[in-house]
Amino acid sequence: MTSEPRTSRPGRTDDELAQSDIPAMLRYGLSFAGPHRTALFGDGAVGAAVLLDRLGIQARAVAFLAKVVRSGGVRYAAELQEPVPGEQAVSMVRAWLEAAATAADGIDGDEEAARWLEAVAELLSLRRVHRSRASGE
Repeated sequence: MTSEPRTSRPGRTDDELAQSDIPAMLRYGLSFAGPHRTALFGDGAVGAAVLLDRLGIQARAVAFLAKVVRSGGVRYAAELQEPVPGEQAVSMVRAWLEAAATAADGIDGDEEAARWLEAVAELLSLRRVHRSRASGE
């Protein structure tokens, strides 16, 4: 009897998602379709958004990075001195980009990595909107 890998667990907390191994998810999610890709664009994107949100990174910075990846490639973006603002965020995002660079295969791989960054940016934006509405701003 084989068991299928679970791609998401309902009700996972921000802390649980923030503990996801984003570099590994990028390596597997960009290399393989199916459940690995689903996990990358699901739990991986949410976990990345939680981490970046906690560091105060704006969605527009991640959306801009997606444009850089789309135009220059993920390897190019990984070599940027400051792919996003903030020393701690730079270290984290660079690790993600380096992991993606090992798995992204040509233009299609760069496009997939850019799409993932766009998903992270959108989730960051949604978190901010929800938080501001919840606080009555």
